[in-house]
This record gives sequence, C-alpha cells and structure tokens, in this order.
Amino acid sequence: MDITIHTTALPHEDPDASVAFYRDSLGFEVRSDVGEGKMRWITVGPVDQPGTSILLAPPAADPGITEDERRTIQEMMAKGTYGWILLATRNLDETFEKVQATDAEVVQEPVDQPYGIRDCAFRDPAGNLVRIQELR
Repeated sequence: MDITIHTTALPHEDPDASVAFYRDSLGFEVRSDVGEGKMRWITVGPVDQPGTSILLAPPAADPGITEDERRTIQEMMAKGTYGWILLATRNLDETFEKVQATDAEVVQEPVDQPYGIRDCAFRDPAGNLVRIQELR
C-alpha cells in the first residue's frame, strides 16, 4: 500500500490566536483559511513538508454532535484534555527556546523520559497539548 499522513485535525476556539501560535511560534505556514469569524477552517503545516498538514477546525461546526457533546468538548478543551499532537525536531533545546520566546504556554521543559524519548510540551491557544520530541 502507498498510504501517507496528509492531514490531521485539531480544534480551535480563537482562529487568530491559533494562527499566531502555529505560524509565529512553531514556524508553520498557513496554507488555507476559509470561513468567517470563529467558524474558520485553517490549514497549517511545516514549510518544507507540503504534503503534511494540520487542519485547525471549529469543534462547534460538526452538525452530528448534540448540545451535551458540544459542552463536553468545550469542557475538555478548557482542561486541555481534548486534542493533542506529537511533533519532532532534530534540536529540541533550540526549538524549545524559540517557541518559549514567543510566550507560548510551557507545559514541560525538555526532559529525558524514562521510556527513552527526550521531549517538551506546550499548549496551543485552544488548550491542545503540543509535544515535541527530539529525533535521535
């Protein structure tokens, strides 16, 4: 089979703040931005990886969920337990310093994990956990 990861989705509550985090803090490019107000679908991704993207989407836009489910999603987003993504870099310390310098919310400074990974973590403006691990 010839299958690749094309796009993954994360929720957003504030599209402008999310764009600023992924573009300005992580250095991703904005590939598309459609919709209006808070109902915007924004595609971002690494400049040198045009085939891999993150879709930042408004969770309230899904017509298939109930009001109770919407409330649960909003509660989970507020706690930072709804969405997360794992990214990787060759130089974790340098990447951490650059992202931290943008006033991104630090969850964990770079650390060697007992399971063999060295990583750090941030929260994006929607509360999504963004873990960055070092490639070895």
